[in-house]
Amino acid sequence: MASCPPVNDVFVVSDDVATMPVAEVAQLLAIPVTRVHQLVRDGQLLSFRRDGGAVVPTDFLDGDTVVKGLPGTITVLRDGGYSDSDILRWLFAEDDSLPGTPVASLRAGRHREVKRRAQAMAF
Repeated sequence: MASCPPVNDVFVVSDDVATMPVAEVAQLLAIPVTRVHQLVRDGQLLSFRRDGGAVVPTDFLDGDTVVKGLPGTITVLRDGGYSDSDILRWLFAEDDSLPGTPVASLRAGRHREVKRRAQAMAF
């Protein structure tokens, strides 16, 4: 992954990471926008600001649900003291031991492997 510097304390992932506005995520999940914000606060999803609005990486969604293993991975890393910016960076960084990125491994159903790596990083 290309280097993605924080801008005004807001982490910006590389432009090649597809995202959708929070309002579209709410439509896809068939929940109110306020519930999407609650999912972010609760660590079920992560969002960041792009072009002035809150967006969620599309890789975090599998059809009309959150990718299995993502919430647990976020929780482990938050509990380990990682910021949401650091978690986003890690999820989209290449990891030769997986192989690929942690988010790609989650999408492929290898959530236990990803969670083990997150636990090792966090503790």
